[in-house]
Amino acid sequence: MIEQSKERFRGRDFITLQDFTQQEIEEMAAAAIGLKGQLAGGIPHPILQGRTLGLIFTKSSTRTRVSFEVGIYQLGGYGLFLSDRDIQIGRGEVVQDTARVLSRMVDGIMIRTSSHQDVLDLAHHSTIPVINGLTDYLHPTQVLADLMTIREHKGSWRGLKLAYIGDGNNVAHSLLNGATKMGMHITIASPDGYKPAPEIVAQAQANAAASGGSAVIVTEPAEAVAGADIVYTDVWASMGQETEAVKRQKVFAGYQVNAALMGRAHPNALVMHCLPAHRGEEITEDVIEGPQSVVFDQAENRLHAHKAIMALLIH
Repeated sequence: MIEQSKERFRGRDFITLQDFTQQEIEEMAAAAIGLKGQLAGGIPHPILQGRTLGLIFTKSSTRTRVSFEVGIYQLGGYGLFLSDRDIQIGRGEVVQDTARVLSRMVDGIMIRTSSHQDVLDLAHHSTIPVINGLTDYLHPTQVLADLMTIREHKGSWRGLKLAYIGDGNNVAHSLLNGATKMGMHITIASPDGYKPAPEIVAQAQANAAASGGSAVIVTEPAEAVAGADIVYTDVWASMGQETEAVKRQKVFAGYQVNAALMGRAHPNALVMHCLPAHRGEEITEDVIEGPQSVVFDQAENRLHAHKAIMALLIH
């Protein structure tokens, strides 16, 4: 599957799901599922033997770091962890210089940072694939794993309703991109002042017009969750927003995913959370640990989705 698709993906950046067609996202998810099956079956897949991936982190990470480091190792390559305390980009070196130097030494770059513009600049000046491991604006690698998880549990994407409850943040933005590309119906429930960016909503609605899906932004969680096949949430205060935590707890107090809210969703609805979770805030203990939760399948699938991205993009 990967060898058949590689020519279409080789050398491309993975900055946003908006850059990929429905067919290409299907192929990436299928590649991830295939690699997961090979790993479970003990089948080696050194697709990137001898390749190297630079891993730039200016934000802390559990799932992104572990999945990319373990993933490149399982693919036969080597991951080089580069924090902003270890490299010159943290001491004032401009992004374009870092991009040019790394392009001559490694085969791909994954970056997790605050500024989305830094990722765009890095990609512009690099001659190797750049993977967006998270910015304050988008989190596309997470959502590819989410789409993979939905495919595994529901069999398809088209026509499913996904309700996202909470802050219209980077995850919400990438869910809007990815879900509408795949013909899903996505409803975001966020309080006023915390809704997704208008340009992302416009992109999603254009995607939906082409795919047969829909993108709706509302204020009331109960409205969003009605009849939903997937109920998704995230922390109320993301990294970098710690000073707003107390304020956000008040603003989002009615946006908790709990048993009462889940009662409005489809009886077989999946519960998803990108983690880390603040149990008792955006989601209750009984829901995240309940039979509808696929949160830890979703977390595991970060490994397989990220392996698919690397295997397809890196030369």
